[in-house]
Amino acid sequence: MFGTKKKKVIKKKKVSAKRLTWHSDTELTQRVRSVITEIGFLHIQKHRIFCFRTEGSKSRAYARIWAFPKIFQNVLEIEPAYVIEVINKYYDKLSYEEQTKVLIHELLHIPKNFSGSLLPHKYGKTQIEKEVEKIYKELR
Repeated sequence: MFGTKKKKVIKKKKVSAKRLTWHSDTELTQRVRSVITEIGFLHIQKHRIFCFRTEGSKSRAYARIWAFPKIFQNVLEIEPAYVIEVINKYYDKLSYEEQTKVLIHELLHIPKNFSGSLLPHKYGKTQIEKEVEKIYKELR
């Protein structure tokens, strides 16, 4: 009859989860602010950019940028802000040049009106990756 065979039960091994931690990084914040000045991003309010390092993340990204949506800005009555988070295990292995490109990439997600929203990787005729290379070449 149907269902008379017993199924073999496979137990999954428990993987010890490394705790996800964030640490504010003033040195990285200063570096991002100097990159903003170097590339001439006058629309970015440097004092509203905050940088953190993450340990224990399972993300495969080198870094990511976090926005502060308009609804929260209105409810809390605060100005737009952005957080750039670098993932230690990947970001720290990059050369200084590649780290700078990663930071430029994240800054390119900030719209010209500094509204608290984020721009996608492709918008209009702009592709962030191509813009990163173009801006970095202009820096050097």
